[in-house]
Amino acid sequence: MAQTYLMWVAGKEKPGQEELIPIEDPATGEIFAYSHAASTSDVENTIDLAHAAFKSGIWSKSSRHHRADILDKCAILLTEWLPDFIALEVRQTGRAIREMKAQVPSLVRWFKYYASLLRVEEQPVLPTAGKLHNFINRVPLGVVVQITPFNHPLLIAVKKLAPALAAGNSVIVKPSELTPLSTLLLGRILKEADIPDGVFSVLPGFGATTGRALVKNSLVRKVDVTGGTPAGQAIGAIVGGNLARYTAELGGKAPLIVFEKADLQLAVNGIAFGSFIASGQTCIASTRIIVDNKVLPELLEKLKVKTDSITQRMGSPDNPESMMGPLISAKQLNHVETLVSEALASGNGKAIIGGSRMHGTSPLDRFIFSKGYFYQPTVLVSSEGDSLLRTRIWKEEAFGPVIVVVGFDTEEEAIKLANDSDFGLGAGIWTQDLAQAFRVSEQIDAGITWINTHHRNDPSSSWGGAKSSSGVGSENGIDAYHAYTTTKSTIINYASTEESLVADDWFSDNAAKVRYG
Repeated sequence: MAQTYLMWVAGKEKPGQEELIPIEDPATGEIFAYSHAASTSDVENTIDLAHAAFKSGIWSKSSRHHRADILDKCAILLTEWLPDFIALEVRQTGRAIREMKAQVPSLVRWFKYYASLLRVEEQPVLPTAGKLHNFINRVPLGVVVQITPFNHPLLIAVKKLAPALAAGNSVIVKPSELTPLSTLLLGRILKEADIPDGVFSVLPGFGATTGRALVKNSLVRKVDVTGGTPAGQAIGAIVGGNLARYTAELGGKAPLIVFEKADLQLAVNGIAFGSFIASGQTCIASTRIIVDNKVLPELLEKLKVKTDSITQRMGSPDNPESMMGPLISAKQLNHVETLVSEALASGNGKAIIGGSRMHGTSPLDRFIFSKGYFYQPTVLVSSEGDSLLRTRIWKEEAFGPVIVVVGFDTEEEAIKLANDSDFGLGAGIWTQDLAQAFRVSEQIDAGITWINTHHRNDPSSSWGGAKSSSGVGSENGIDAYHAYTTTKSTIINYASTEESLVADDWFSDNAAKVRYG
């Protein structure tokens, strides 16, 4: 029977007042679990509990060394629970288990990084005029809300959660209604690590109800969202009305440029990883491949071989040998099918491999593709000239395993094609010419640019967009920690009493010079 998951509210499991959310296995279409969903009153109650915990100071005013110790304990416990988290991520996302076995263990780094940051952060003493010491403290904001997507449920939750907790905030996470289970399990881990009750809650639900009630509450002092651009814009408008902080990591349409001096096999391997990991359901997926025409035919041949190899080794997500899983839902599958079909039907593009939903059984393990939402890894090229540049799939985020390949003749043309997008999150450059790599990277409008690699991510490295359609602010690094704090300036007068009596008596009876400021 399908298991039912309760909400996680202030250290306890609690039922929600909305209808249960069915959780579907995208590889089979089976409803394997149900999640309670938070109503408006559930949201208000949880925010009140989070605010009370914050005001109590049990976490917000605890020493930074204590918080660092707890974050280290979170890392230890997450490591112990890895098999459970990996199994949940595979089941609810459909991601191949080989991906989750690589991704989920890496998340302990975020807890360790921010624990270390707390122990070594220096507080500045500013060069204030006169006999004054002015030191700056960073203090937490209060109740913060984090809204996470379906594609990397646990990864994105931990990326946001670690700096928010390190700073001393009370955190409420609303995971995607498609994939809430691993975030709910995280509540149990954090409680075992001695995160105080009220400091962390998880409220599954839909954006129009649960999400809206969370972001419009005036007690919420920061909202951090990862999702689509339209949703991010709508949330930002609400958050702005409360004058709360806002971070949004939104859409992407990453270009990947392959120059003549690139090692083509390395580039093809990078394209395959950047494009087809997570079935292309990542915001920095390299979906626009821009290749020097001198090497385009050879690259296409190698890319076709690599893509076919991936297709032949697709199977059950539970199979350690399976290379790629399904899309998250029927809705997402239909979106990808529509964009590809439009490009092919218009005559502007042709598929050199892939281009349709997968049916039949897997040659790897006889898994039945037609029960789930599997789509072939697909490579599209222009039918003539640059005709694909006129299609929606060049401009819009597909969020699926589909890439568009176009050629260029000059470096300037490559840069222009790369920047031909409303998005500016990630980009890739492949070349063995170091001067060219630096020169081009400086001209690419993207918050993250990889050279001879793709999709590298570290807790210390900032992650955010360069154009408004890709969001505001950034994740990771000390900047993310600072974004979860506000500065508190303390100014101390260390002059003697005699000096102060002379210099600080503004309304003195004599004409002595007194200071101002």
